[in-house]
Amino acid sequence: MHPSSVIMSPLPILLLRAILAIISVLATSHPLVRHSYVIASSSFIGNYDRTAARGEVEALLKWKSSLKGQGRPLLSSWNATIPSCSWVGISCDSSRRIVSLNISSYDLYGTLRNFDFSSFPDMTTLVLANISLSGTIPPSIGNLSKLNHLDLPQNHLSGSIPDSLGRLGNLTNLSLNENNLSGQIPSAICNLSKLSVLYLNKNQLTDSLPREIGKLESLTDLRLIENELSGHIPSTIGDLSKLSFLYLHKNQLTGSIPSEIGKLESLSELDLSENELSGHIPSTIGNLSKLSLLYLYANLFNGSVPREIGRLESLTYLSLHDNKLSGHIPSTIGNLSKLSVLNLYKNQLTSSVPSEIGKLESLIKLALYDNKLTGSIPSEIGKLESLSELDLSENKLSGHIPSTIGNLSKLEVLSMFTNLFSGSLPVEMNNLTQLTNLHLGDNNFTGNLPPDVCQGRVLVRFSVHSNFFTGPIPRSLKNCSTLFRVRLEYNQLTGDISDALGIYPNLNYLDLSNNELHGMLPARIGQYNNLTLLRMSNNKIYGALPSELGNMKKLTILDLSTNNLSGGITKGLAKLKELIKLLLENNKLTGSIPPEIGMILTLQNLSLSKNRLVGPIPKLLGNCIDLLSLNLSGNELHDSIPIEIGSLRSLEILDLSGNSLVGEIPEQLGRLQSLETLNLSHNNLSGEIPSTFNDMAGLKIVDVSYNQLEGLIPNSTAFHNASIDVVRDNKGLCGGIVGLKPCPLEKGNGKLLVILLPIIAILLLFMVTFGFWHTMIGRTKRNVEDQLVSTNGNLFAIWSYDGVIVYENIIEATEEFDSKYCIGSGAYGSVYKARLSTDQIVAVKKFHIMPNEDTVGTTERAWQKAFKSEIRALTEIRHRNIVKLYGFCSSPRYSFLVYEYLEGGSLENLLSDHETAARFGWLERMNVARGVADALCYMHHDCSPALIHRDISSKNILLDVEYEAHVSDFGTARFMKPDSSKWTSFAGTFGYAAPELAYTMEVNEKCDVYSFGVLTLELIMGRHPGDLISSSLSSVYHMQLKEILDQRIPYPKDEIMADLISILDIAFSCLSYRSKSRPSMKQVSQGLSTRRSNTPDYSWEIKLGELFNLRGLIL
Repeated sequence: MHPSSVIMSPLPILLLRAILAIISVLATSHPLVRHSYVIASSSFIGNYDRTAARGEVEALLKWKSSLKGQGRPLLSSWNATIPSCSWVGISCDSSRRIVSLNISSYDLYGTLRNFDFSSFPDMTTLVLANISLSGTIPPSIGNLSKLNHLDLPQNHLSGSIPDSLGRLGNLTNLSLNENNLSGQIPSAICNLSKLSVLYLNKNQLTDSLPREIGKLESLTDLRLIENELSGHIPSTIGDLSKLSFLYLHKNQLTGSIPSEIGKLESLSELDLSENELSGHIPSTIGNLSKLSLLYLYANLFNGSVPREIGRLESLTYLSLHDNKLSGHIPSTIGNLSKLSVLNLYKNQLTSSVPSEIGKLESLIKLALYDNKLTGSIPSEIGKLESLSELDLSENKLSGHIPSTIGNLSKLEVLSMFTNLFSGSLPVEMNNLTQLTNLHLGDNNFTGNLPPDVCQGRVLVRFSVHSNFFTGPIPRSLKNCSTLFRVRLEYNQLTGDISDALGIYPNLNYLDLSNNELHGMLPARIGQYNNLTLLRMSNNKIYGALPSELGNMKKLTILDLSTNNLSGGITKGLAKLKELIKLLLENNKLTGSIPPEIGMILTLQNLSLSKNRLVGPIPKLLGNCIDLLSLNLSGNELHDSIPIEIGSLRSLEILDLSGNSLVGEIPEQLGRLQSLETLNLSHNNLSGEIPSTFNDMAGLKIVDVSYNQLEGLIPNSTAFHNASIDVVRDNKGLCGGIVGLKPCPLEKGNGKLLVILLPIIAILLLFMVTFGFWHTMIGRTKRNVEDQLVSTNGNLFAIWSYDGVIVYENIIEATEEFDSKYCIGSGAYGSVYKARLSTDQIVAVKKFHIMPNEDTVGTTERAWQKAFKSEIRALTEIRHRNIVKLYGFCSSPRYSFLVYEYLEGGSLENLLSDHETAARFGWLERMNVARGVADALCYMHHDCSPALIHRDISSKNILLDVEYEAHVSDFGTARFMKPDSSKWTSFAGTFGYAAPELAYTMEVNEKCDVYSFGVLTLELIMGRHPGDLISSSLSSVYHMQLKEILDQRIPYPKDEIMADLISILDIAFSCLSYRSKSRPSMKQVSQGLSTRRSNTPDYSWEIKLGELFNLRGLIL
């Protein structure tokens, strides 16, 4: 066969070339041989070069045939009739051998499985970028021995990086970024001594960086960002002396930055952000004199900012935010004359802002928010004339804003909210004509707002809420058409509202509430077509509601409550088809309720209370099936309650009190299974309470007092747990509530007799038992021991059981209280699980009786006090969210209480176990909060006198199998009697106790409220919120919502997002440092029972300070 017809592989060709080379040496010894050699070798090599080129062509055509996609026509030049060196993406050398293949961003997809790398021995460049390659990188790629440039980025390659890449000794550029590669970085890559650029970013690479990475002595650019790399940064990284760019951000690297990093004197950009690096920032970082970018943010670094950082005179970007850095900002930072961005926010930096910061004349952005900075703003800040963004919010800065701030003519964003600033704003602020965002809320500013704050006509967000500003709304705001969000609430602003507001086509949020504004609502307010929230409550606005309100089609919240509005409710409101909250209470509105309100089908909260409305309740309100709260109280409404109200199946709060309603209570109200609060008091309702009320399992609070009702009280929890006050002053209600007269027994009324006899029997048994205990236990210790009615010297009270038998049964079931049955312990006793002979499981709390009683009287009195307190508390109260006491035993040998056994254990144990906590969802957690709140509300407001628990904590909240909460451990509980709010010793659990207990023993209901706030945050965070509570207000303010959510369970779904935010809002209000500022548990319980809708603007990245009023948390 002729040699030209044979397709030779590269290896035989190379071998034959070697043989010819040997012959050429021999040929030099004889002219004839030399002549024959020249002819033969020329013919032979030519044939084999043509053979190799044909092999390259066939290899490429074979690979092309495996590719798919709409981009294949772009490879139309790839065919056997056209020389391969003319093909698109192909480059050849002088001998017409393929040395480069470059195909990028073609609409193709395929694999490298059919690519014969061995057919391209002379290839130096292979670029296959963004062509949707999938599958693995074949190990045969290592045959491209002359390759110096390998680029396979932006594909879908998977699997591991092959070790065979380590054989490409001539490689200078390797880019495998933006694929799905996994596994570790092979140490074989570190053999590539000529490698200059290594891009492996945006893959799924794991494990640690190979220590051998220091052998890449030619490396100038290393990028491994957005992988899953872990472990420490090897110290050998310091051997990369030529490195200019090092990007390792968005991995899971741990440990500290090796000090050897300071040896990289050629480094220009260093990004180690978004890892889990810790320890101190090494001072050797100051050796990197060429560094222009330093990103170390979002790690766990602590310690101070090194002074040596001031030696980085080439630095333009410095971001150290989101760490745990402490100490002061070093004055040497003023040496960074080229710095344009300085981010130190979300750390724990203290002391004042150094005056040297005024030397940073190139600075464009300065963000120091969410630290613990104190002192005043240095006047030198006025030298930063290039500054466009200044954020000092959420610190403890004080004093006045310096007048030099007026020099910052390029400033676009100025944020100083949540500090302790005082005094009036300097008039020079009127010079800031480029401002788009001005945030000064939550300070102590006084005086007038700058009249020309919108002189530049570019202001978008203006927030000065929660200060002491007086005077009018700035006149320049009237023509500030760029406004998007305005918050002026909680000030003392005055002036006529009708003159202050202009035309704002982009306005989305307007809150002017809690000021002293007056005047009438202008008709032009209806032109705010993009407004979603309008809140002007607690002002002195008067006049009628303009019909133009109905033109704000995107409005979701309208709150005009507590003003002096008069006239009728405009029917135009019915056009607000996205309205969720309509709050008009506490005004002077007259006329009837427009039936058209019932056409707002999105409505969830409607409050028209405390007005002068007359007429009937519109039947069309029954169309508002999403309604959660309906409050029409304190008006002059008449006629009967429409049966259509019974269609509001989502309703949780219904308040129709203080009207002139007549007729019977519709039985349809009993179908409101979601209803938790019902107030029909102070009307003229008559007849009996419908029997359908017996089925209202969710009803918790009810009030039907001051009516003409008669007949039997419903057999429901809400009535059974209620006091006489909720039914007083009726015509003839009877039974079911202590203090209410019993219903008369008629001869034929067998059903009533069946109901009453067990109730009477239980009451008699309870009175006898409690009277017996009170007589026996209430005496002194000696009298108790001498006078107990006993069996072998023991006192028993086990309801529904023979006390002696149960006592012996418990001793036997716990094997004399063996530790293997112990399920918990506390200061005064341990809790055991006992299975009685009846197979019933109970919890037994055995109190610690100290030996040598005569010498340890104080301790003995402590446990006895706890024992008696718990019995007294639990025998006088009854609630579904309070643990049930079955009985007790007191003897010289053992004293214990017998409770219902709750299989879910304590909340503390549940949250500390990752497996069980992962199954403890958001709905269950929110229901636990509601249950505890309901129990405390009952104890504080429905018990007389009020009962204070004094030790609300996660260890004292027990759960059943359905995660229903039960408050337990009443050993420190006390009934509040008049003039007896002081106790001589501390009670409670540290971390949950109210702050005032550190300096006073005066205890009231608000101590439980504070503990509840801590407990609620613990439910949401999945851990005790000690770090959050002890943090500075500024830190909490800038914290994102997602940062305080338990990461062991998925983020809440949209439909419960607003509920969760509402619960958090209530929890923060409970943590107010001033006890008088905390809500009552009745307010808390009612607030938690109101379901909220999702607000579209919320996201998990929103800051807590933007959601909640945290001002009361300032210590």
